[in-house]
Amino acid sequence: MQIAEHIYSTHIVEDQSTFGAMHPGGTQIYFVGDPNDNMVIVDTGEPYRAWTKQILDYHAELGKPRISSILITHGHGDHIGGLDRLQQVLDCPVRCHPKLEPLLTQRLGAGCVQKLGSRETVATGGGNIFRVLFTPGHEDDHVAYYMAKGRVLFSGDTILGNSSSSVRNLKQYMSSLDLMARQRPDLICPGHGQIIQNATQRLQWYIGHRQQREEQVIAAVEAGAKAVDEIVGRVYPRNLRKNLREAAARNVRTHLAKLTEEKRVVENSASYYSAS
Repeated sequence: MQIAEHIYSTHIVEDQSTFGAMHPGGTQIYFVGDPNDNMVIVDTGEPYRAWTKQILDYHAELGKPRISSILITHGHGDHIGGLDRLQQVLDCPVRCHPKLEPLLTQRLGAGCVQKLGSRETVATGGGNIFRVLFTPGHEDDHVAYYMAKGRVLFSGDTILGNSSSSVRNLKQYMSSLDLMARQRPDLICPGHGQIIQNATQRLQWYIGHRQQREEQVIAAVEAGAKAVDEIVGRVYPRNLRKNLREAAARNVRTHLAKLTEEKRVVENSASYYSAS
């Protein structure tokens, strides 16, 4: 599927009754550049052979352009699966955050992986340039890529197309959202879900959503909820699917960690109470 000039995606459908529930709208694997020149690939999806085959079939559909590099947004298994097979077939370097490089080098071998630098520019083919943005929060090795031509942001898992994202470090995440908003993108190409046309509006929604969730967590603590599960029960819908409850609990923990650091709540063993 062509998304815009020099931007293509192969969309992988996921089973929403299993782990695919974490990725409403499935997964997007991007090819960026000129199919008649050279291109880069952004992420490689899950490690399933069927996924790798779909990516290679789409590469063939594009005319088997030279792939100058595979760019990784972060090291979660659903973004680096099949990377060894794809790198071997396409015979290209892999670029990633410096914190992820040792793991990928261990898997792929010396000389296959190159560290990215913050604000580095990467040529994608067809005269297009990516600016590398270090965007920790969802994961500490997370990278987003901004293409000024067309004002396109490749957001990985920091922004998703059909849902909010899980967060490891909320303070870092909010800073990353601010950095992405300052690029003033018109289009967001997320790691999962649909392509986002109203990019600025979605970024503001994400920022507002996190601020609202933070106030809900504070209200739950002030109302007497002390354990994470209690807070989840007060903040999230009662009919929240079981396979999403752990993700909800992780998000609550990230809010509590930020609030504890800011001394807005106090941790007492595994319990929390309002500092006011």
